[in-house]
Amino acid sequence: MEIMTSNTETIPGFKITKSLGVATGSTVRAKHIGKDILAGLKNIVGGELKAYTELLMEARTEALGRMMMDGAQRGANAVVNVRFATSSVAGGAAELFAYGTAVIVEQE
Repeated sequence: MEIMTSNTETIPGFKITKSLGVATGSTVRAKHIGKDILAGLKNIVGGELKAYTELLMEARTEALGRMMMDGAQRGANAVVNVRFATSSVAGGAAELFAYGTAVIVEQE
């Protein structure tokens, strides 16, 4: 089953018929020491820290996928009001948390 997602309260063209609670997904990622050194050097000369950009993209994708799996396990076919949050877990490690409301939607 494909889970639709939206960062708004609704999905255009669909009506929410049932709310199933909060769906969540998270991942904890640590920085790689080698990439950390290269990022430090890049920080001196300026520019995008591509290693960190890739790390965050992977973390968002993984957290979002886990949130969608949680929604599907609850019987949802959509998750609305999707949000992301981050928090520091330990030195050099951070959690990326995705959450939203698992719902059942039908086409209008």
